[in-house]
Parts: sequence; C-alpha cells; structure tokens
Amino acid sequence: MPRRFFFFSIIVTLACFVTACRSAPADRPPGYLVAGIESHPLQLDPRHATDANSVRIGNLIYSSLLRFDEHLRLGAELAASWRRLDERNYEFTLRQGVSFHNGQPLTAADVKYTFESILDPATRSPKRGLLKHLAAIQQTGTHQLRFQLSAPNAPFVEQFTLGIVPAGSPSGGQPPPGSGPFILAAVDSGEKVTLKANANYWEGKPALAGVVFKTVPDAMVRVLEFKKNSIDFMQNDIEPDMLPWLSRNTSADIGVHQGTTFQYIGINLTHPILKQLKVRHALAYAIDRDAIIRHLLKNTGTAASGLISPINWSYEEKVRRWPHDPELAKRLLDEAGFADPDGAGPLPRFRLSFKTTNIDLRRRIAEALKEQLAKVGIELEVRSYEWGTFFGDIKKGNFHLYSLAWVSIMDPDIQYQIFHSASVPPDGDNRGRYSNAEVDRLLEKGRTVFDEVERKRIYGQVQKRLAEELPCVPLWWWKNVVVKNPSIRGFVPYPDGDLISFKQVSLR
Repeated sequence: MPRRFFFFSIIVTLACFVTACRSAPADRPPGYLVAGIESHPLQLDPRHATDANSVRIGNLIYSSLLRFDEHLRLGAELAASWRRLDERNYEFTLRQGVSFHNGQPLTAADVKYTFESILDPATRSPKRGLLKHLAAIQQTGTHQLRFQLSAPNAPFVEQFTLGIVPAGSPSGGQPPPGSGPFILAAVDSGEKVTLKANANYWEGKPALAGVVFKTVPDAMVRVLEFKKNSIDFMQNDIEPDMLPWLSRNTSADIGVHQGTTFQYIGINLTHPILKQLKVRHALAYAIDRDAIIRHLLKNTGTAASGLISPINWSYEEKVRRWPHDPELAKRLLDEAGFADPDGAGPLPRFRLSFKTTNIDLRRRIAEALKEQLAKVGIELEVRSYEWGTFFGDIKKGNFHLYSLAWVSIMDPDIQYQIFHSASVPPDGDNRGRYSNAEVDRLLEKGRTVFDEVERKRIYGQVQKRLAEELPCVPLWWWKNVVVKNPSIRGFVPYPDGDLISFKQVSLR
C-alpha cells in the first residue's frame, strides 16, 4: 500500500474511533492533569529507579539536595547552602521546615541514611557503583552533614541529585514517602500512577490538585485519548506521523525543543562477529540515519555522533562521523572475512538478532534498520517484547543488538558508567562488555580534574576514541516534543525531559 494511502487510512480510523468514544468520561479526579506515557514505571524508589518514567515521576515525589534546572545548571533544592571544602569533602546545610509526606521532619539523618542504604550490598541498588567513592558521611548537626570521598572525584557532585527517603525506609517494597511537590497516592500496576498535590510542600502547594500518569502503550490510542480529552499532556510518547494530524484536528499546543536523549544501537562485544571492529564500522556505514529521521521521526531527531550532545558543555565536535555508505560497508565486511556468498545475494553474510520493545514506532525503526542492513548482506531477526521483559534481557546481556536511549545526560562522567571496563553489570551499565585500557585511563583521569577546560579536553579524547571503537552505534539525539492541552499554563520543558515544572503548572 502506498505510504500516503496508509496514513490516510490511519486518519480515517482515528476519526471513526474518536466519534465512537466522545461520550466516554474523562479518567481523572477533579483538578488533576492526566499525562499519557507509553511504558509503566518499573520502580519509583529513587534508590532503584533507572528507567526514564520511573526517574521523571520519582522526581515529583522525592526532593534531593541539588537539582539541575532547565538550563542544565546545578542548584540547591533541599540544601539551604553547600560548598566543596576541598577535592574530597562537601558540606551541606539543609533547609529547615521540610517534611516528608507522612509528616516526619526531614533532617540530616535521612540524607545520611539514603546514601548509606544505596551503598549497602543488601539493598541491591543499581546506583551503588555511582557512590563507590563515598568514604563516609558525618552528621554534624540536625540539619548539617559532611560528605567525605575516598579520592578526588569531580563528577560526584551529580550524585547529590539523588532523591531522599526517610531513615529506616525498607528497600524492595512499596515506595517510601518523599518530600517533593506531589505525594504518591496510588499505583495501579500496568495502568496508571496517581500523584496528589503536597499541601505542605516547602515551596508552596502546587496549583494542580494532582497528576495521573496513564500508561497507554499504543501510540495511536494515546492520540485518541488526547483527542477526547482523556489525556492532557504527552512528551515524546507520540508517533511523529501523527503530529500534523494533531495540529489540524485538535487544539493541541505542540512544541519541539532540542533535547539530550541519545538513541543508539547497543552491541554485544563478546559475540564472535560483533567483536570485530570492521563489522561494527560496517554496521555504522550501512545505516541511513537521515532517512529514518526524515521519514519515520518527521525531523524530531538530529543525527548523533555520540552520547554527548551539542547542548552539553563537554561536547566534542571533531570526532569521526558515519555517513551512509553501503558500498564501503560491503567492502569492510569482505575484509572482515564475511564475503557475500554468491557476490550479490540472496544469501546473507551472517544473521543477528535485534531486540526492541513492542511500541509501534520502535518496531518500525527496527524494520527500517533491518531493511538497510539487508542491503549490505546482514540479516536481522527483529524480536519485540513488552518493556519489562526487554529491559530485563538487556541488563542481563542477553542480546546481539538492541536499541535504547540514554536520558538525563548531564556530566560527561556518565561515560564511566557506560564504557569503563569496571562498569559491567551489576556494577554499572557497560552492557556490551566494552574494554579499552586507554579509555579506562582517560575516564579515571577525568574524575580527578576539577578545572572545566581540562575536563573538556579529557572527555573530548574519550569521545574521539569511542567514535572510532564504536562500542555502540550512534543513531540520533531526540528532540523533546510536547503536546499539551492549551489550558495547561506554566510548563517549562527541560532538555533531559524532566517534568519537575509540573509543580508550577496550572489549568486554566
């Protein structure tokens, strides 16, 4: 079916469904904003939250010592004041009068407990590796404490953005109370998360009565829900093809903003084929990023050179790029010993599996990648799963290739967590088992330097080496697409997709 008729049929189907569903009541308590999301958060406890929706929803429930603003600048939140005493010591004074959602006052003891519980092996926190340089926490007063590191570690300051829980909060059960602008009211597994406004929030009660995060995996259904006013807000969980339709057929306020989220192809570097550098280079040359961005993403992405985006202060522009060059990809595969079986096909040079989620856009991207790689003789078997199963396999290293996105990229030290040889799960997110002694050395050095100019130079070298080694294949940096009801006032988009500005949002 020609593409234009395919999308025409989608629009007709939408119109029919919308007509049939107009009489359905809105699924919301009075005064609540309903946000549509494509995947249910896996774990809201900030000591365990790693997926994007868990982190973003959790940021509304849990306050932290420090927080990044909409310009990616680090500022105080629970901290009334703070300072770095030297390369190993930080001192904090907390705001007074802050309480958890259960009414318990928040003190330095809660902050101390939160960090120490993450370090406790029994807690099995995936964030334990991020705190391994934390040697001691000394409570010097009811609202004062000092953090001592075992060695100079410039990026450690980012760990002060961890959400704080009450002292003694058990791990692994229900999410503990927070002290943020919204209170966790209910979790309907797989369906929705309901937050209500915190009347005792230290910055003042939010204007919203609450927020419902409604899980709607199908992008088409999310658009229908928006059309019939059952959803007020969507960020990035939108089929790009539907943006023109939304613009024409609804009163949606649509905004597109440059983001930091990095989409990539993850690679199992222990695989006998994929561990060969020429094969990885061939993969990168075989992919036509611009075509996918233009046709599937509708220009809601920008072709990426690596994890660190141009928004970040440490971005290195002069790295190797991977333009679409299928003929070069074929030559590299020949040189790697995977000659075309009969010179022109149809037999593939080799077969690989590619894992993705069962979200429609993700499947369509996977099929586009399959088609592009087939043209150079690589056969992909696309396997799609619901989010929990997919992410579980990726964390266990059960894959050949997969595609995921990194969100909330602030400090370039995140590359240590992803690419250092010591960061293999469960001690980090080096899921592809990448190992390079020089990259390890640079990442370790970058942690001990506090001068920003020198740090930029060091991480520039890291970016150049990763662009050559290709432990993952860069695809694009996503732009943040916000679709909201025009009655929503005060929403401020963040480059990393954070939703903390919901605390200042009102409904007209």
